[in-house]
Amino acid sequence: MPSYNAPLKDMQFLLHDVLNIAASDVPGYADLDQGFTSAVLEEAGKLATDVLAPLNAVGDTEGCRLENGVVRTPTGFKAAFDQLREGGWTALDCDPEYGGQGLPYIMGTAVGEIFVSANMAFNMYQGLTHGAYSAIHVHGTVEQKAMYLPKMVSCEWTGTMNLTEPHCGTDLGLMRTKAEPQADGSYKITGQKIFISAGDHDMSSNVIHLVLAKAPGGGEGTKGISLFIVPKFLVNANGTPGARNAVSVGKIEEKMGIHGNATCVMNYDGATGWLLGDLHKGMRAMFTMMNEARLGVGLQGYAVAEAAYQNGLAYAKDRLQGRAVTGAENPQGPADPLIVHPDIRRSLMDQKSFVEGARALTFWAASLIDRSHKLNDEAAEGLVSLMIPVIKGFQTDKGFDAAVLAQQIWGGHGYIEEQGMSQFARDARIAMIYEGANGVQALDLVGRKLAQDGGKHVMAFFEMVKTEVKAHDGDDRMKGFADPLKTASKQLQQAGMFFMQNGMKNPNAALAGSYDFMHLMGHVCMGLMWTRMAKAAYAALDAGTGDKDFYNAKIATGRYYMARQLPACGMHLARIESGAEPVMALAAEAF
Repeated sequence: MPSYNAPLKDMQFLLHDVLNIAASDVPGYADLDQGFTSAVLEEAGKLATDVLAPLNAVGDTEGCRLENGVVRTPTGFKAAFDQLREGGWTALDCDPEYGGQGLPYIMGTAVGEIFVSANMAFNMYQGLTHGAYSAIHVHGTVEQKAMYLPKMVSCEWTGTMNLTEPHCGTDLGLMRTKAEPQADGSYKITGQKIFISAGDHDMSSNVIHLVLAKAPGGGEGTKGISLFIVPKFLVNANGTPGARNAVSVGKIEEKMGIHGNATCVMNYDGATGWLLGDLHKGMRAMFTMMNEARLGVGLQGYAVAEAAYQNGLAYAKDRLQGRAVTGAENPQGPADPLIVHPDIRRSLMDQKSFVEGARALTFWAASLIDRSHKLNDEAAEGLVSLMIPVIKGFQTDKGFDAAVLAQQIWGGHGYIEEQGMSQFARDARIAMIYEGANGVQALDLVGRKLAQDGGKHVMAFFEMVKTEVKAHDGDDRMKGFADPLKTASKQLQQAGMFFMQNGMKNPNAALAGSYDFMHLMGHVCMGLMWTRMAKAAYAALDAGTGDKDFYNAKIATGRYYMARQLPACGMHLARIESGAEPVMALAAEAF
């Protein structure tokens, strides 16, 4: 059975050597010294290793069951969920006014990675609750916040997002779910939603659904959509769950992966709901959940890859197969371990350099979210908004690739279910699809985010990269980082210029290259992160502090990414500049 240990040293390196959070002007960051963050992450790591990771295979094997209208989670899930709640982990970065601990978002992100790596399907129950909590926290009335948030913070009640319907996913304008206003100010919600993660289960006493629906007078398309709070159980005046609402589970979907999470078809048969936010402005309220969810899914991309990598690495060190081409490295044994072979090293370095770079990018984005929320920093808000589709799309694509690489190291044993490696690949696959399929992320990036606020955010990103490159002029140690980053950044700017010159007269020219642009920008972001990590590692070595082997390994891993991965930017640029013609030349009927 696969195992997992939280990468605490790498997390501490990012928090303190790279981001230097304790010296930040963001409120709350000054309290995040190394002793405090170490204590929090170590405890999260113990819970992940001892409790959550052993349940990962259980959830995959057993799945969830619908019995007489009740959704049953896998053996051990409820006890583990109780342990999670009792430890205060669900309240980590929530508002103290509602029972939260008030820690910055970056700490919730770091702990979230640990829990996702250990058991992605399990963590989704609290992760989705956090998204629903955020939407109510931002858009709810005083009464709604008081009624729902304390129990959602503690996960005594959990939450969901209800968007997708059988006939429409991304195109929410086709939505059919209706909301009929009632005399008492409530609404009757009627319709069906599908693919609802954590839609129902036996681990909380109530489930608070946030449901998109169309109320009268809203017009066509997404402009007519509103967001409603629809609890599984209506809430009594004293705050306890009361009568069962007219919402039920039609079935649990049978999926490729994340079997431990109940993905439900939800039927609303005149269920009572209450408007969240402004009437016909549901998309705005929904995107409060969506942006947080998309960052969380980007995190899932590399967090599952981290767990897969750990087990691929362990097998590569243990499995004896063949001899090193340069001579036996295990002369006392019948063969050398797999890790002596260059192609296995290539695979492991692909995984390691991706995971560590993606962790840095995600932690940096989380710090931007903190800066945006706590300081009302519009520049930080614009920059992270630009980054969200890259983090979600690029990291989940590459995370799945990394999970497959880890499985491949095991050879035929990786294809056998009892070894557990296939679960990582199957679980990682969904992250490329939900919360907006990655093709949609690419369209969002190119079609909306590049031009947002007159393009000032992407220009600020280009300037940030330029400044980082210039900071290393004349530093021979950093030449292997700064020079490739400079080249890649120029290729990204060239791709953006191609869109500007061709996109208006031929929109397909931009859209045909959008996916490549998302990956090109993802690589540049990773190159920026690796340059910053190398700078921090060299500084630590110069100071003579810490683990020299760790810092040298960090530099070597970064050099690998810059030399072996960043050149993909040239390929993506060539594809983009080929325009729409190769993509659109074949008529639909000719396929």
